[in-house]
Amino acid sequence: MLRIADTRTGHLVEIPAAPRRLLRSCVHLPALGAGTDDGTGIGPLHLRVPLIGDVLARTAELNGLQVVTVLTTPELTPDRARALDRVMAVLGIHPPTVIGPHRPEAALGGPADVHVTAGDTDPGDLAGGARIEVGRVDTTAPEQDAAGPADGTPAAADTSAPVDAADPADGAPDPLAVRLLLLGSRYGTPVTVTGAALAGAGRTLRDWRRSVADWAREPSRPVPADLLRRSHTALAEDLDVAAVLALLAEVAGRSDVPAGAKFETFAHLDRVLGLDLARDVGHQRPTGP
Repeated sequence: MLRIADTRTGHLVEIPAAPRRLLRSCVHLPALGAGTDDGTGIGPLHLRVPLIGDVLARTAELNGLQVVTVLTTPELTPDRARALDRVMAVLGIHPPTVIGPHRPEAALGGPADVHVTAGDTDPGDLAGGARIEVGRVDTTAPEQDAAGPADGTPAAADTSAPVDAADPADGAPDPLAVRLLLLGSRYGTPVTVTGAALAGAGRTLRDWRRSVADWAREPSRPVPADLLRRSHTALAEDLDVAAVLALLAEVAGRSDVPAGAKFETFAHLDRVLGLDLARDVGHQRPTGP
């Protein structure tokens, strides 16, 4: 069972209603701004809304549901449409069916079970289906972050730069650090993106990937039942991805969980998180002399 808190009522509702096993999800992209530095009009909120739609779809699939996701957008120029596709791709967002500003019922095969939308926008008629309102995303001006965090670690590059321009090989932040940062708070909670926060998310990703690669060298063990229950409950009860991330941080430091079980836990939950946590498996440096 997958339940979300319908923003309009505050009540948890099951989606889709039993016994149907097909979830119809409609993600509404906010209107694009004209004044962003990269010229595309795509800002952090335009990333967070489809990201939550992606996590919803991944969670539903983890619960054995079939999912159809459509993305309604304002009228987009070809350049903006391509930029949106690139940004979603580098953030690991599974490509939804993009239907422009048109009504979604035909593409969905019926009325939407759930609408994912920005909390401060009105995407029009959302009659029928539950509503997930995604909190705003604020950014600090690059000069405010120029000094870097107090611990001396370098701040990330300009957070207003296009996400698809980030290349870890060039020392720029890992694009999936943006995904991790946006998933670190409940979906309705406002998020502030700073260079320091982005750098911290990047360090967490590097540490987890290094650990996952090390754990993969040990004999596999099943995901402990209590961890499986806690993580699935958090996801199934209103998409509490922040609780799952906290659980992974806890598991990483637990001495009573075998390395093989840690690996399977991280790999299993990454099916929802989409952080490519097993990327370094087989690429770690050999130990010993």
